[in-house]
Amino acid sequence: MNAYITYFKLKFISSLQYRSAAWAGIATQFFFGFVYIMVYVAFYESGGNNLPMELPQVVTYLWLNQALLALVNQFSRDQELFKLIKEGGISYELVRPKNLYFMWYFKVIGQRLANVALRFFPLLIVTSILPYPFHMGGPESILHFISFIASLSLGTLLVTALTVFYPIITLTTMNEKGIVNLIITLADILSGIVVPIPFFPKFLQIISSFLPFQYISDLPFRLYVGNISIADGVFGMCIQFIWIIIFIITGNILMNKNIKRVTVQGG
Repeated sequence: MNAYITYFKLKFISSLQYRSAAWAGIATQFFFGFVYIMVYVAFYESGGNNLPMELPQVVTYLWLNQALLALVNQFSRDQELFKLIKEGGISYELVRPKNLYFMWYFKVIGQRLANVALRFFPLLIVTSILPYPFHMGGPESILHFISFIASLSLGTLLVTALTVFYPIITLTTMNEKGIVNLIITLADILSGIVVPIPFFPKFLQIISSFLPFQYISDLPFRLYVGNISIADGVFGMCIQFIWIIIFIITGNILMNKNIKRVTVQGG
């Protein structure tokens, strides 16, 4: 376990050095946050009735999405892992006497935590002092906040397990496009990053409840704003845990199968 923690620390520390990229990301996320909020404000002011979330809840949900985007987004790919596969560096990984799946898992989670550490607090501070309707509110209650932290932690483990699937697939296809891009597109739509799940048509909400994507970010964010009850949140966290186990077990099986017939590129 100490070796895997070392992989995590190395990736975390190296990722913290990209300060200029973090500031660019903060500016981009502020921009998109304001754009999304203005769209919803116009929608609510147009007289929509029986909406599934109150406007302050939606605004806080959207700011959480932007502040934690580097942590919970499913379209982030560790290009270093793809480079190892496509240029032959995978051979060095294979000679190390460690489980390759968990090596990659701890590297990916280290990179995600480092990226969000650089961006979260500036966004949180600024959005919390903005005037209505752009103000980011606090949690619904202490219990909702504790549930949010627990669910977000599980969501981080889940999105990391999903992200590690991309290079595992690439071990077979030798290309990170195709099926990987299809999964990413599906994940973007059904995770709540583009549109919160409560605004989906009923049939699409039912479909998304059977898939892992909404349990990465939509569940913890709705717990934070109080859009779902603590009981429903606990049930959702049980589903999160099940998906984590499924992805880790499946990922290990596929990794062990693929590395037996992996093609080492380069010369």
